Amino acid sequence: MGMSTAVWIFSIASCVKLLLIPSYRSTDFEVHRHWLALTSSLPLPSWYSDTSSLHTLDYPPLFAFFELLLSFPASLLHPSITDLAVDHHFPPAVLFLRLSAAAADLLLLLAVSRLSSRSLRTPLTLALVLWSPALLIVDHIHFQYNGYLLGIFLLSLAFLEEGRDLAGGVVFAVLLCSKHLFLVAAPVYFVYLLRHYCVGGLCRGMRRFLTMGAAVGVVFAAAFGPFFYHGQIKQVFSRLFPFGRGLCHAYWAPNFWVFYIILDKVLAFVLAKLGFNIQAPKASFTGGLVGNSSPFSVLPQITPTMTFILVILAMSPCLIKAFLKPQPRHIIRWVAYACTCGFIFGWHVHEKASLHFTIPLGVIAMNNLDDARHFFLLSIVSCYSMFPLLFEPQEYAIKVLLLAMFSILMWIGFSSHFGLNTAHDGTKRNNSVGSNKENGLIGWIGVSYLLGSVVVELWCQLLHPLIFGSRLPFLPLMLVSLYCAIGMMYSWGWQLIQIVQYT
Repeated sequence: MGMSTAVWIFSIASCVKLLLIPSYRSTDFEVHRHWLALTSSLPLPSWYSDTSSLHTLDYPPLFAFFELLLSFPASLLHPSITDLAVDHHFPPAVLFLRLSAAAADLLLLLAVSRLSSRSLRTPLTLALVLWSPALLIVDHIHFQYNGYLLGIFLLSLAFLEEGRDLAGGVVFAVLLCSKHLFLVAAPVYFVYLLRHYCVGGLCRGMRRFLTMGAAVGVVFAAAFGPFFYHGQIKQVFSRLFPFGRGLCHAYWAPNFWVFYIILDKVLAFVLAKLGFNIQAPKASFTGGLVGNSSPFSVLPQITPTMTFILVILAMSPCLIKAFLKPQPRHIIRWVAYACTCGFIFGWHVHEKASLHFTIPLGVIAMNNLDDARHFFLLSIVSCYSMFPLLFEPQEYAIKVLLLAMFSILMWIGFSSHFGLNTAHDGTKRNNSVGSNKENGLIGWIGVSYLLGSVVVELWCQLLHPLIFGSRLPFLPLMLVSLYCAIGMMYSWGWQLIQIVQYT
């Protein structure tokens, strides 16, 4: 793939981001504006102890340093941008933060360009990532810097694919010191690097193990060392791991716990009707609130330790594969599966975390038809699960249009790519849409599921307000989360089968 093609694809994405500058801004926008001002206005020892705002710093130190770095051009644009007292709706601040998120995506362009140079990947791979409607919604409307962080993530995977394990491990350490939620991929990294890099006999293996440990240790020391020096390390970790937030986020991420919660509600309702004395929990999931525990009426209470064990158990087939036969060509699939396990079974998961595996799977979507089919469905489900993030009417047409255009792009791109291969070799089952002429790109089950999402959306937008008015406001959110959870559980199961059978 030529550089001109990559620049063209990135430029189109940038134009869309510029058009989205005036759009809806979530609380996260205010959070990042505050962090920008906080890191530039307060001394380093106060960064993680400051409580002057509700939006306290809760990302690892390297991201705080990234915010500090952004404060320099921000102050050049307008000195008030870095003023803690300035409102986050201040027009120069809005412009700068929007542009900074778009500019930070250059790292994502670099990483995907490096990955998409592999034999089976085409410019469509770059488009699948940079034109991702879920990424556009989260970063450039709702507002975050996921593109920048995913760029670091994919760059690390690119190094591992190339056999540059030391560089891959160091870049992953940089990622963990920038956003700790990627820790869920650490077990796969550890097992893979132990078995692929730290080999060659006892002496050579030990030397490499110590080299990797020292290199990663330097990154963590550079990130956390200043806060350890100032006696703030305990405060830093209390901000990074606030387990008291509860099992689920206010809007339920579409994962396994959705079914658990709903089952608890159904059992509580049925048992109460049968005359049993059911104690209602203090915190209400159906009220969309974040509780300080996992408040279930009938089913056993869930703790962070339980979710950790479930994640590791779900991940174990992948860890065994990486231990027995570590192969660079499978590392993206393994790491994406690990992130999927964290999303499905993790504690207090945000719906936006689906980007952590959807984007890497987009990189390998062109490998074969099965991967393309899976990504087609998963990317639509992931994006639709984020629709509730943009709840204002003026953004509705934007999110629908972004998803519709991306779906059309995938349909045409996948059909053209794999159909073209069929003309040359009709025997390649996994490289041709024609290999399953009855179902095409997706079978009737997939079509039915996607049509069901249209029905769900019609209910949420039209029928629910018409029937219930302002009553049961959380019911549409619950319905979207439940329906998307079905698709996410399918994705997890599909990935598990691929890892067990084919890697």
